[in-house]
Amino acid sequence: MATVHFRNAYTWVNGVDLSDDVESVSLSFGAETLDETAMGDTTRVNKGGLLTWSIDLNFHQDYAASQVEATLFSLVGTTTCFELRPLNSCTTTINPSYSGIGILESYQPMGGSVGSLLDAPATIVSAGSLTRSVAAS
Repeated sequence: MATVHFRNAYTWVNGVDLSDDVESVSLSFGAETLDETAMGDTTRVNKGGLLTWSIDLNFHQDYAASQVEATLFSLVGTTTCFELRPLNSCTTTINPSYSGIGILESYQPMGGSVGSLLDAPATIVSAGSLTRSVAAS
């Protein structure tokens, strides 16, 4: 079994590779659960509903052109394209890519305590399907 040392993920947002500013990234994928319980049932019956996904990112803030602030600030509340890969190399069966269109739900351009790195957390939520690819690219 191959394991992954998670230390060099690829993070692309709105046409910009922000990988070198990412401190952490987490992709969640799930489905809504619908209650299908009816009269006579003695146990809750659930049915899978619509799929949902979200991405939580924590960037080390960078105010330079084509970096975190310049890329994310104007995207809040709008749709944007993204792509993630566990490793910053070609897509393969052992390095799948996840991509789609999402809404930048939140972005914190500034926050921290004295002496700390200035981090900038952001959350992208689903605005379309999440695509998983293992085709070599």
